[in-house]
Amino acid sequence: MATPILQVKDLQTQFTTHDGVVRAVDGVSFDLYPGESLGIVGESGSGKSVTALSLLRLVPNPGRIVGGQVLFRNDDLLQLSDEEMREIRGRDIAMIFQDPQSSLNPVLRTGFQIAEAMLAHQRSTRSQALRRAVELLRRVRIPAAESRAKDYPHQLSGGMRQRAMIAMGLANAPAIVVADEPTTALDVTVQAQILELLADLNHELGAAVVMITHNMGVVAGLCTRVLVMYAGQIVEQGPVEQIFEDPQHPYTWSLLKSIPRVDAVRHERLRSIEGIAPDLLRPPRGCRFHPRCPFRVEKCFSDDPHLIEVKPDQRAACWVTMDRARAEMGADDLLDIRPGSASGVQAGRLVE
Repeated sequence: MATPILQVKDLQTQFTTHDGVVRAVDGVSFDLYPGESLGIVGESGSGKSVTALSLLRLVPNPGRIVGGQVLFRNDDLLQLSDEEMREIRGRDIAMIFQDPQSSLNPVLRTGFQIAEAMLAHQRSTRSQALRRAVELLRRVRIPAAESRAKDYPHQLSGGMRQRAMIAMGLANAPAIVVADEPTTALDVTVQAQILELLADLNHELGAAVVMITHNMGVVAGLCTRVLVMYAGQIVEQGPVEQIFEDPQHPYTWSLLKSIPRVDAVRHERLRSIEGIAPDLLRPPRGCRFHPRCPFRVEKCFSDDPHLIEVKPDQRAACWVTMDRARAEMGADDLLDIRPGSASGVQAGRLVE
């Protein structure tokens, strides 16, 4: 068994507001292995991006990390000094941000900004860094890389800016690349190109990739393992193929049922998840998904489920797994459940 390059243990990140404390990340734990491609998915507000920012201690005010460990090669990043952490950012762990338009400096040439990432860690001289910047632009498939390196960000298309951000992240050959929704603002064709590029770089360079996204299709195309987040917590995790084929948490099942699939043998009506994510100032007792869950039972209202192994390599935090729902309701009955309804799996036990 390979040794994890990154271990996240009981990570907790909170934002203090006038109304109270928002528990944006509440007890998240996972391992990342060398060369692995890991997806973190969930609706907006589920805590995906805050988890990614917490790994690099980039949580903006008034947020702060209040507990847990982030072990990178056995060093706890949360205990390092600011200077030590700056050495790790960009050199060992790089981040590709969601919006390259706001992440790139509009008054500096693109090539210089890529070279600057190398100069900050004293990896090369200025002339060597500029030459490598051009090579990196070629590597991320930007045509006429030499002239594009002299362009300002506003002179590049959205896809080129995202490729430049990827080149910047790869400048120091990091061991881990964290990509926070890198395809959100791009059209479908460019999205496919960026995902293909990330997959190639993952295989060629051997860097572990953490993909933050709300798009399950992105995870299917790029990742080997997936974490599903809801209301600041991981509710299910496991191999991508296994999760897509046989999801066990009702939230994961609902997400997958809301996506059209061209490979489906039996085409069903797409389902929405009614309601909204809970207020993390005052999350509901018990399972945080129970107000929207169509399979909830009494225990869901009072007891907080923990991640347990439900199948080999697959873990879910749920009192009513989908296998149990199928066994007690019948597979055909699942097709008749109204989106967002609360049918329950124990007759007479559901509290409406």
